[in-house]
Formats: sequence, C-alpha cells, structure tokens
Amino acid sequence: MSDKVIPTAQVLQLPLQAGTPGGHADSAHALNSAARPYRPPSDVHPVLRRAGAPPAALDLLAQAYRGLDEARSLEGPLERYAVAHLAALRASAAVLAVRGVPEESPRKRGRIRSAWEVLPEVAPELAEWAVYYAAGAPKRAAAEAGIASAATMRDADDLIRNTALFVRMVQRLVALNPVRSAEASGSSADQRAV
Repeated sequence: MSDKVIPTAQVLQLPLQAGTPGGHADSAHALNSAARPYRPPSDVHPVLRRAGAPPAALDLLAQAYRGLDEARSLEGPLERYAVAHLAALRASAAVLAVRGVPEESPRKRGRIRSAWEVLPEVAPELAEWAVYYAAGAPKRAAAEAGIASAATMRDADDLIRNTALFVRMVQRLVALNPVRSAEASGSSADQRAV
C-alpha cells in the first residue's frame, strides 16, 4: 500500500435562518436575513445606493414615483398625461441634482433653460429621453389648460408606460452616480490637462 493521501470531498454548509431547526442564531447571515423586512417582488432590481446621493435627488425621485402612481389612478386623459409628464420632469430634476454643475459665466447663468435642454449635457445616455419629453411639453401645457384635443387616452397610456421606464432608468443612474466631490472634480480636471 502506498502512503498516498486520497482527497475527500468537502461539503460547504451554509447557516440556516434564525428560528429554523438547526439554525445558528448567532451567525451574521442569519441575523442579517432576519433583520431585513419582507418586500414584495417588483420589476425593479434593487441597486445598492451609495451614501453620497443627495437627499434632494432621492426626494425628487420619490415624488416622480408618487406622480406616476397618481397618473395611473386618474381617469381623464388630460390629467393622466399632464401628471405623467410632470413625474418625468421630477425624475430629470433628480438627475440634475446628482450630476448638474452650475454655469460658470454670469451670462449663461442668467439664461433660463428647461430641464430637457440641460439633461443631455449632464447625462448623455438620456439624450433621447430629453428630446421625447421636450416634444411632449407643449402637449402637457395644453392638457393642463384643459384643451380637450391635447391628449387622448392612448397618448396618456403611452406616456405613463414610457415614464415608468424612464423613472426606473433614472433610479439606477442616481443610485450608481453619487454626488461628485470636490476631490473628484479636481482629479478629473487634472486628467484632462494631461
């Protein structure tokens, strides 16, 4: 017989949740699992949010979601359209709160621009959405004024569906792009100079 050691298979045992038979109440995994509240499944994949996201952006994003829910609950196409467009505007404001930088020259600061004009500059990945919503802004104004031909139920339903997608995209963008710190701004300026 040889003195060869034959490797044996090892089984990885994971701790069970606290309160289950054989579970380890003192394991970190069990404590974390038990401490998390139950949330029903949704179509948005959870993304861990960095601590640097400004509260204003998170508040605007929450307002956008509430506006979207309100638009779905309304019956008239004009109200549905106007509220859904406003929800998209709040979502774009959340992006601007995260990525926006103040204009440097006083002349540019004095000129008022819509969020849909500024959005492609700070978030090029949302440029097509900005064009889409900018085109719908006059329709929203007409709907808010009560002009019956401003929006049909189909227009409102399409806008609600598109806005739901846009708000989810903004949620991911806000979660993945925390506020730029002064250090990060300085280092990117140094890299451009090189």
